Amino acid sequence: MTTVPPKSAADEAVLSSAVGKFFRRMIPLVVLMLIINQMDRTNIGFVRGDLEADLGIGAAAYGLGAGLFFVAYALFEVPSNMLMERFGARVWLTRIMISWGVVVFAMAFITDTTTFYAMRFLLGVAEAGFFPGVMYYFTRWLPDQYRGRAVAIFLGGSAGAYVVTGPVSGALLELDGLAGLAGWKWMFLCQGVLSVVIGVVAGFFLVSRIGDAKWLSTEEKAALRDAVAADDARRDDAGEQVSKLRLLVNPQVLLLCFIFFAISLTGYTITFWLPSLVDGIGGLPDFGVGLVTAIPWACAIAAMYAMGRFTDRTGVRRPYVTAALLVAALGTFLTTLGGPWFGVLAMCVAAIGFKCSASIFWPIAQQGLDGKIVAPGIALVNSLGNLGGFVAPTVIGFLEESTGSTTVGLYGLSIASLLAAGLATLIGRTRQVDPAPG
Repeated sequence: MTTVPPKSAADEAVLSSAVGKFFRRMIPLVVLMLIINQMDRTNIGFVRGDLEADLGIGAAAYGLGAGLFFVAYALFEVPSNMLMERFGARVWLTRIMISWGVVVFAMAFITDTTTFYAMRFLLGVAEAGFFPGVMYYFTRWLPDQYRGRAVAIFLGGSAGAYVVTGPVSGALLELDGLAGLAGWKWMFLCQGVLSVVIGVVAGFFLVSRIGDAKWLSTEEKAALRDAVAADDARRDDAGEQVSKLRLLVNPQVLLLCFIFFAISLTGYTITFWLPSLVDGIGGLPDFGVGLVTAIPWACAIAAMYAMGRFTDRTGVRRPYVTAALLVAALGTFLTTLGGPWFGVLAMCVAAIGFKCSASIFWPIAQQGLDGKIVAPGIALVNSLGNLGGFVAPTVIGFLEESTGSTTVGLYGLSIASLLAAGLATLIGRTRQVDPAPG
């Protein structure tokens, strides 16, 4: 086993200084990139009615197009990650951002259902690997003891994106008629250009490797490299190659896959259908619709951070992920009972349940898996669970077009959350079978 010599107080001070510089210079940039990333993948929720009126894209086609993004993302995630390792963050993350900006810009020129499907699929191809790419970037720069804080800040940007997307998209839709273009076209054009510009700017500021950072001293570079190398060595000593096929029959992995799948179902249903629900209130301008859609997400973020602080302090999480899933089930059920304003309040409840359950889920998932399979197990849970992003909009859209209502789909979401709440009580209580190597 690799042994690591203890660090002196002076060594720790140099390492802390280097980490602090990374947090100040690189973290804000990748958080900004993530906010725009989340906005560009979910902005179609604000133009659903326009796409139906102008291009004849109905509820079922809209739902399928929204979900196709996640199919492409899953298919191309691994190849993108391999290229990220080869070319480095400066080249590959900026390439991803510029590519998805070009596709978002091109969304302004879709003409029918087929081109809508094609652009959504291409957006998934373009974005594939961004989130895990940033996670890998952190492993090359930050020792384990600092990486948790970096990930928390980064995920906070993802949560904040939901609040930003509504007002920004709504404001751009108010440009309807300018230069003879529809508001939805202006939204895609402006957001696409913004992504390309930020991607180009990021290319000048992102630093791929520790040795290339001009803002680090020689001692700080050495301290960071040594700390990261030491963590890599410890993981190599403890690591073991685990068959993915074996993971697929591991009870705990399957349990976690279903729970995260249920969480994703609720999250992406709110994301893609909330603007349509708010639009049903009537009398609101596009910017007003955007502001109202931000309310559930603002409530959810506040609840998520409060819950995170509480569970970090107590160290108890499993009962609260169960409670959060019950809240999500209640919220989606209540959405079926009243008018649009009541539906917005119900969506606040559902969003709180979604964000709280998602934020608590990953720490207990890591605790619930055997140490030998935690890394590949979490990767598999993330990949399969995120397919909820395809299933939710596709099924909800089909049911709305078939029945004229989303009620049946929302009942299904409530049932899935209830099942996940019950299963969450079993995390870590059924022991894993020993994974076979290879």
